[in-house]
Amino acid sequence: MIEAALHAAGFSPIVGVDEAGRGSCAGPITIAACILPDELPEQLAGLDDSKKLTPLRRARLYPLIQELAVSWSIVHISAADIDKFGIQHANISGMRRAVANLDSPAHYALIDGFGVPGLVQPQLPIIGGDAAARCISAASILAKHSRDQLMIEYAEKYPEYGFEGHKGYGTKVHLAAVRRHGGSPIHRYSYANVALAHGQWLSEKEQR
Repeated sequence: MIEAALHAAGFSPIVGVDEAGRGSCAGPITIAACILPDELPEQLAGLDDSKKLTPLRRARLYPLIQELAVSWSIVHISAADIDKFGIQHANISGMRRAVANLDSPAHYALIDGFGVPGLVQPQLPIIGGDAAARCISAASILAKHSRDQLMIEYAEKYPEYGFEGHKGYGTKVHLAAVRRHGGSPIHRYSYANVALAHGQWLSEKEQR
């Protein structure tokens, strides 16, 4: 893992940063930051890209990461803010906030995907970082599980959309529900698929 090379070069502690929900068309984008101990606890040996883990495995690792990490934070950026500022701005500002919210300061940041302007720490963006660095894997699991649980809660509030299944991503079932019921307060209306489906609902509503 890349962390070992950074530790050997004198960089410690290292924070991993990742997001979940960027491609979703409803609900927040969720960003997590996580600092792991230099010596990884045995309980976290199974860390991997959250997308490669089953929901059950993520659910089991989630509290272990929170318990064993040196520090961690989770930030949710709402659909309304995504519509107002754009997904890239929401993602970058959320990453900055997640790192700033850590209880323990990091001296180096590993970011999944792309660089984050405005971080105090030196950083290294890594394509596919959630599979290359364990601290990013841990952040990936925190972000994914936290967001999934939030979408399950939204499913109880807005049961007509089936958020518990697709978690807000633009599946056929999801967009059919938007055409049938219109968008909800947690939909991202700046996204073309939501705007189109919601517009079709409005047109049909006016014709009734």
